Amino acid sequence: MFGEERKAKILEYVTAHSRVTVQEVSAQFGVSESTVRRDLQELEEAKLVRRTHGGAMSLKVVNHEPTFGEKEDASHPEKEAIARRALEMIQEGDTILIDGGTTTYSLVKKLRKFSKLTVVTNSLLFPQELQSVPGIEVLLIGGLLRQETLSFVGPVAEKVLEMVRVDKAFIGTNGLDLVHGLTTPNLTEASTKRKMIEVAQEVILLTDSSKIGHVTFAKFADLAHIDKLITDAGVSETLLSRLREADIDTYVVQP
Repeated sequence: MFGEERKAKILEYVTAHSRVTVQEVSAQFGVSESTVRRDLQELEEAKLVRRTHGGAMSLKVVNHEPTFGEKEDASHPEKEAIARRALEMIQEGDTILIDGGTTTYSLVKKLRKFSKLTVVTNSLLFPQELQSVPGIEVLLIGGLLRQETLSFVGPVAEKVLEMVRVDKAFIGTNGLDLVHGLTTPNLTEASTKRKMIEVAQEVILLTDSSKIGHVTFAKFADLAHIDKLITDAGVSETLLSRLREADIDTYVVQP
């Protein structure tokens, strides 16, 4: 079986089963696991599937949410480059809100360079990362803990957010689409993200290009609610032009 034919068959298999592992695809098509990983990577680069930890999932499963660990494994170099660019947008003395997520986690790990900063977050992990950094004050907003994202969401989280105002909010997303806007698989998470956007003077979206053109279950914002977008070079020039036409300051980074 030729490479292109094999990838087409793998795509059909992933679509039919919604979610697969490398091992089962290897057994199904009689090829090595390294070949399967390469094929899945190429299918993801073509925006036909999304890789997960140990396998892949169909992009048609719009209400599925990968775990924090699965998302952390994906597009790691791109997330690091996005985080480095986001770091340049923070100034000493800022009050910033950082949404729970794997790309934003890369940003949090780089905040140690600051000597005066206030960080508001809904992430269970981020305060642990910053607890020993002098000069960085952390406000954990609390609420209902979602195991999938390790983030606090819901009415309690939103009530706390109503009490604060921040200079900049760094927000993540599961999907960005020119028509459907910004989406996430969970309604409660979407509601909390909307409140984060409301309390920020400036909203900065951090997303790798694998999320662009993707739509999940719950919408939390239109593109008009975003002031800046940082993404990687995997985004097409056509889409970049459309984003800039929508008056979104777009920054493209190289991994």
